[in-house]
This record gives sequence, C-alpha cells and structure tokens, in this order.
Amino acid sequence: MSPSPETIPPGSGHPLALIAQDMREVDAVIAQRLHTSVPLVGQVARYIIDAGGKRLRPALLLLTCGALGFRGAERFNLAAVVEFIHTATLLHDDVVDDSKLRRGHATANETFGNPASVLVGDFLYSRAFQMMVDARSMRVMEVLAEATNVIAEGEVMQLMNMHDASLDEAAYLQVIRSKTAKLFEASARVGAILAQAPTELEAACAEYGQALGTAFQVVDDVLDYAGDAALMGKNLGDDLREGKTTLPLIFAMRRGSADQKAVVVEAIETGNTQMLDEVVSIVRATGALDATRAAAEQEAQRAMAAARRLPVSPHTDSCIQLAAQLLTRQS
Repeated sequence: MSPSPETIPPGSGHPLALIAQDMREVDAVIAQRLHTSVPLVGQVARYIIDAGGKRLRPALLLLTCGALGFRGAERFNLAAVVEFIHTATLLHDDVVDDSKLRRGHATANETFGNPASVLVGDFLYSRAFQMMVDARSMRVMEVLAEATNVIAEGEVMQLMNMHDASLDEAAYLQVIRSKTAKLFEASARVGAILAQAPTELEAACAEYGQALGTAFQVVDDVLDYAGDAALMGKNLGDDLREGKTTLPLIFAMRRGSADQKAVVVEAIETGNTQMLDEVVSIVRATGALDATRAAAEQEAQRAMAAARRLPVSPHTDSCIQLAAQLLTRQS
C-alpha cells in the first residue's frame, strides 16, 4: 500500500516528502484529541487511524497552506479535523457495505462489531466539530460543515443506487464528487482560507481538491477490477458484491455486445461475485478499463491545471506531482 506522508523521508522525491514533518505534528494532535475516558472509543478509533491510511486529505490542507505561505499552527489542528471526518466516514461505510477488509486488516466492524463502529464514528464526527470551534473561523466551519453534509448525502445516493444497472456516468460522478471528492475539495479550500488567499486562489485550491479527489476515486474503481488484492489491502470484487455500478461497468455496458451487457447487468443486480471473472473479462475486452483510466487522467490534468494557478513554490510543485503520480498508483 502507498505510504502515508509522515512515513516518507524528507528529500525522498515523493510529492508528500515536503510535509512529512508537518504530518508528524498532525499525528501528535490526533493522538492528543483521541483521548477519552471511555476505553473502547479510543481503542476503535486508534485501530482504524493506525491502519496505514494515505492521509491525503490532511496532506492537501498542508500543501495548499504551504503553497500560499501560511505557517500557523492552526493548520495542524484542522488537518487532524479532516482526518477525523474521513475516518468517521470509513467506519460508517464499512458497516453499510458489510466490508471485512480495509488496508490489509480486518475492518473495525469485523473486529469490534457494528454498534461500536457506528458509535465511534459518531464520536469522531463530534470531536471534529469541537476542534473546528477552536479555529474560531465561521468560514472554516461553514466549509467543513457543508462538506460533512454533502458526504452524508453522497452515501445515501450511493445506497439508493445499489444494484441499479441503469446508472449513467453523470449519476456516478455526482455520487463520487459528493462522497469522496467533497472532502478533498474542502481540505484544499480550508488551506486557502487559513492563508486568507484571494477569491481566485481559493477557487483554484477547491478545484484542485475536487479534481484530485475525483481522479483518486476513479482510479480506485479501476483497481477493483484490475488491482492486486495484497497491494490494495481489500478484497477485489467488493464493488460488484455491493452492487455498485462504477465507471468500468458503465463503460463495459455501453461498449459491449447485447450478451456482454446482459452479463454485467445480471452481476450488478444480483451482486453475484461468482460472476467476477466473467465480468472482469468483459471489462477488459470492451476497453472499459482504458476508458476509465482516460477519465481519471482527464480529472488529474484538471487538477494540475488548477494547481498551476497557485504561486510558484515547492509546495505547488508537490501538488502538481501528486496529481500526476495518482494515475500510476496500485493501492
């Protein structure tokens, strides 16, 4: 799996090496704010946070702060906030999806049970909102509160779309821009707000985050049909089991023969993972994976174009490099 920023040595050439020390500061905030008098809360939260995530959302906040010249300590607190929000969504997602594996480990719901996972997710949301108040910025609270609400809407939209083979590309994008890309967008925007950047630079940061988050999710959907389970740290075919009509399947149904489309439709509607090999063959034969990768590249190019509107700096270069490398990720 991809390393998290705080484990990347400075000077390594990785796009997140520049903020490795900053991420250690964020980890210190996370450890401090996870303190609670209820042992199970800390145990479950620590379990998923320590499971080796990429920390991309807090990294975006730190990179945009750096690109716009903001060095205040508030950035560490708010980077921890977005990680808490993200972790809460993971806890709830895994319960809804009945997932067994995440980042190569048993999910929290598999280890501690569904009730504990849901309630600790609620704890992380409420702790994040407590920490937002510390920033004493109504603008920051507005952006993060809206993002949290949109993410919840995206989760419900995805639930409504389960096992619906008629889902089209526009509806798919609406879900992932709400469910995944919104927190990327908010993280980058908060960096600009902290830096008191002018409107046009805040808009560039937000567009960068949204495009990067969209590309990230599209690549993730490719890897569910073309990845390596050991590298991914999750079971391949989970999307199919859950009845998710992702972009590779949308393109396969659009490009395939009537018989091929019928197979994919049945697999989506029934969630039959025994059909996975056949579906993967159709996805590959129709060129759906290449078409999906092209869609991810288009979003990554949009992210890079937005980043180039920021002041020239090593942090901006890292934003551009991060978008470029996203297309080659294997986990």
